[in-house]
Amino acid sequence: MDTDRNTSVRPTGGPASRRNRLVAVAGALALAGGLIGWTAIESTAAPRPTSSSDTAESSEATGLATGRTIAPSGDSYAPIVEKLQPAVVTIRSERTQKVASTGMDDARLREFFGQFGGQFGGQFGPAPRQMPEQRQRGLGSGVIIKSDGYILTNHHVVADADRVTVELNDGRTMDAKVVGTDAPSDLAVLKVSARDLQTLALGNSDNVRVGDIVLAVGNPLGIGQTVTMGIVSAKGRATDGPGDGGYQDFIQTDAPINQGNSGGALVSTRGELIGINSQILSTSGGSIGIGFAIPSNMARNVMSQLIEHGQVRRGMLGVTIQPVTSEIARSLGLPQVGGALVNGVTPGGAAEQAGIERGDVIVAINDETVKDGNTLRNQVAQLQPGTSARLRIARDGTERNVDVTLAELRVQEADSGARAEATDGSGYGLSVQPLTPDIARQLGLDQRDGVVVTGVQPSGRAADAGLRAGDVIAEVDGTVVRTADALRSALSSGNRPALVLVTRGGNSVYLTLERAGK
Repeated sequence: MDTDRNTSVRPTGGPASRRNRLVAVAGALALAGGLIGWTAIESTAAPRPTSSSDTAESSEATGLATGRTIAPSGDSYAPIVEKLQPAVVTIRSERTQKVASTGMDDARLREFFGQFGGQFGGQFGPAPRQMPEQRQRGLGSGVIIKSDGYILTNHHVVADADRVTVELNDGRTMDAKVVGTDAPSDLAVLKVSARDLQTLALGNSDNVRVGDIVLAVGNPLGIGQTVTMGIVSAKGRATDGPGDGGYQDFIQTDAPINQGNSGGALVSTRGELIGINSQILSTSGGSIGIGFAIPSNMARNVMSQLIEHGQVRRGMLGVTIQPVTSEIARSLGLPQVGGALVNGVTPGGAAEQAGIERGDVIVAINDETVKDGNTLRNQVAQLQPGTSARLRIARDGTERNVDVTLAELRVQEADSGARAEATDGSGYGLSVQPLTPDIARQLGLDQRDGVVVTGVQPSGRAADAGLRAGDVIAEVDGTVVRTADALRSALSSGNRPALVLVTRGGNSVYLTLERAGK
């Protein structure tokens, strides 16, 4: 999405941004001075008739929240709000983050302490430089999706949290366990020890139409549960560029959403959950009527896997793609603009084995039209590895069907976060994936070798060394690294700090990384 320099895409809750392009949200929020105003708009248009058959799936089939259609009474949505309010909760998170310290870099301080160090035998001599820790607090919202305590929210609300608490609408506060998180979709599932909780029925987001009336429910700015109203402004939005690694198919709405709404509910006039509020586009930091919610159908697939397996598995086609412009469509003799143009095929991958070639245009998958590359990525990601998919491709002016067995999308990790520390105690706090031609192109790089840093834990050795998400690690002690295993092996050798060659913003820089256990 194109924005001017004063416009930013912001997550609407949690202690930190998901990516560099997203502006971080302060964890501790304060309301100082001024008035928070509101405008009540009387509804004069009755919502379109619906029936309970529109509900996506029965609770018997899925174990997730579904329910009876709740129709508005006259010009009021109070009956809907009364039913959904107990199912929307406030989520507070705490995390420990290391912050930069100047230590003894100031020459006057070094001189001062140095004098007294000599006088008192070094007792007050210069202290070693340290990275002090700071407690950071985040605020967000969540939706109860199972009566035995499962809650759906955003990944960025609880990412790297040391403690998560949930505040129910009835005033109860409970500690929550993070069942699983999925950064690519920005979704997470929590669990509290409770029973017979009020749930919110899951709707079918595919049936949502532009112009439908929607309600947004959450805890903006920590003032308490708030309900706002608007319409669906657009569907199929993405705020990240291709190659950023996320899966986005946002419902855009003008219902006011602010910081603290992240993880909250976007609800239809049937009283069904159709989206999880996630981001806003803003020039001011607050709502300007451009908000984004993760559609319920995407959320249903992710949360079911998180509850059952604690992680999300996705199919992989093994191609790099680009948009089909009107000029490309004319050049290829396509009847219309649309689909995804294959500009690269992974050797030995699922697509190559199925006969997909560079220059093919994928126009449909399993009889569902491929609008663009983002649509194709989302469609493939919804399928499980090992499943068969039928692609409709355009080649040499004709269309044909190709059956492909999907591989598994894997993000290789080297000592990533708490999970790696729990298993091997290495503590680098670093996650990486191989540098593919598509990623290199998105980063504006000519190099082919290296691994891309996809995440850095603030309290890990990688953060202390100055590594950042988006860096490309090309070499360790002069040895080229192409995979996470190669990086791990290179870091495990030697007694001195590792000399790491990093490409950042098109420039190369050496960093020193203390080896674990040394």
